[in-house]
Amino acid sequence: MLNIQQRIKAFEKLGRFMSQHSEARSDEDLQELNRYFLEGYYAALNDAHLFNHWFSPDNLKYALDEWASALSQTNLEAWVSRYPSSFFEPDQPQTVAVIMAGNIPLVGFHDFLSVLMAGDRVLAKPSSDDEKIIPYLAQVLVAIEKEFAPKVQLADGHLKDFNAVIATGSSNSARYFDHYFGKYPHIIRKNRSSVAVLTGDESEEELQKLGEDIFRYFGLGCRNVSKAYLPKDFDTDRLFKAFYPFKDVADNKKYGNNYDYNRAIYLMEKHDFLENGFFIIKEDQRLHAPVAVLHTEHYQDLAVLEKDLASQAEEIQCIASQANLGIDTVPLGETQKPKLWDYADRVDTLVFLNAL
Repeated sequence: MLNIQQRIKAFEKLGRFMSQHSEARSDEDLQELNRYFLEGYYAALNDAHLFNHWFSPDNLKYALDEWASALSQTNLEAWVSRYPSSFFEPDQPQTVAVIMAGNIPLVGFHDFLSVLMAGDRVLAKPSSDDEKIIPYLAQVLVAIEKEFAPKVQLADGHLKDFNAVIATGSSNSARYFDHYFGKYPHIIRKNRSSVAVLTGDESEEELQKLGEDIFRYFGLGCRNVSKAYLPKDFDTDRLFKAFYPFKDVADNKKYGNNYDYNRAIYLMEKHDFLENGFFIIKEDQRLHAPVAVLHTEHYQDLAVLEKDLASQAEEIQCIASQANLGIDTVPLGETQKPKLWDYADRVDTLVFLNAL
């Protein structure tokens, strides 16, 4: 069985390969790999965009750059150093079925990585919305390290012969997953939303960073900010001004259709809202907002708001803020830059796998 340093070495090389989404690197140890796989990699990325227009070239490149950075040797070693060495040397490796979501590119890759780093076998079922890239990267990984070959299987049709399940989807699909897979050890994830807390002291640059948290991946990820808590007298025009550089999102037909649809619904139902031609801001207590919409809610006391957010922890993925709050936050502009140890739903995947 591969030791943990060999696994780190293989994924580090895969990360460097992934970084070549636009042009080839000169790394000597990538040359042979590139001769066999780089052209197919470009084809897989092109197919991913043509098959799913939410996967714009810009968002694909962003996701691949983030993963290439995450898979550095420094980051991988920092991740595994948080756990006892026994976590990566299972006495009896298990087969873990990983059912992946497809809302943003490579959203299922962390589970794929975690299972293999833990020394278990992965039975991966990519989403039909994201079935081009991860299967191709699995081929590249096996070419990098042939001992991964018996550890990686892509599900074709019904899942069978597995010991545990990690499934990610909507709240509706989570009920389905729980019904069919509840008898196995499992992690079942459902819809969550992310929020921002503003104090009014943010600079225009910081508000533009909030725009990155909102518009990256067209707002489809659970780490995208879909609601902002604003101080009582906050000038909403500051948000529209800061978000103007993101106006090109409306060039994406799917995003534009969502904007037009939600705007028409709000007009017909006579809701109060503000809009600027590509984005809508609407006062609403709900955490989750439709595509092209940001829900807002005004607060008077930060301490009271902290308690309210803590009570909604099971529905919130992350909180973006420049304020020094008494709850876990990430800086504005950083919600789509999770570390390897920033687990979805705050459920530690490696602890789960070790318990198997």
